[in-house]
Parts: sequence; structure tokens; C-alpha cells
Amino acid sequence: MSRDHRKLEAFVLTDSLVVDVYRATRTFPVEERYGLQSQLRRGAVSVAANIVEGSARPSERDYLHFIAIALGFASEVRYLVELAVRLGFLDPSGGTELARRYDRVVRALQGLVTALTEARSPKSEAPAVK
Repeated sequence: MSRDHRKLEAFVLTDSLVVDVYRATRTFPVEERYGLQSQLRRGAVSVAANIVEGSARPSERDYLHFIAIALGFASEVRYLVELAVRLGFLDPSGGTELARRYDRVVRALQGLVTALTEARSPKSEAPAVK
């Protein structure tokens, strides 16, 4: 079953964040090109890419797996943004806004994981009345 990733709130949020992370990390020091700058950019892309890949998978199990991976990457990127602020690579107001937006992505993905997990678990039946 193919799902349209473009209809997911988490994807819409993270898709715009990819561009914003690239813009925000443009001014990182040159020595961070293969360090924090690269890790932030790859993580931001990975959130969106895993949502897209999971949406294209035929089974609910695979879909859940890729959404869970996207959740892990979103949490990682949120931490890396906060770290970049503390290191002085991102201005505090812009970094705080990026972290806040990643909070929304994390919550949206957690909600999706919860919904998918509950849909997969067997429904408990009411006990028979004698």
C-alpha cells in the first residue's frame, strides 16, 4: 500500500526544515564542513528521506520501521541544533526557532508511531458475560 508522504504533517514540517538547516549552516566555520555542518545537513535530509521511503513501503511494519528511524534522526538533529547554538555556530534566536520546529516534527512522528503501533497490536476483546 503506497501512502502519500506529502499529506503527512511531519513531512511537510521537515521538508521546509531541510532548506532552513542548509541556510542556517552556511556560515559555520570551514573546519566544521565535514563535522557538525555535514552531520546536521545529512540528519535533516534523512528525516524527510525516511518518511518518503517508509511511505513507499508496502507493509505497515516497514512503514513503522522507517517512521521510527525518521523520529530518531529528528531527535538527533534537534540536539545538534542546540549544540550548534551552544558552540556559537548558530545565533541563539535562529537556533532556538529551528529546535522548536524540530520539537513539532518529533511530536508529529511520535504521534504517528503511536497510531501505527496501536493499529498493529491485537484488539483486546471484552470478557464474555456469563
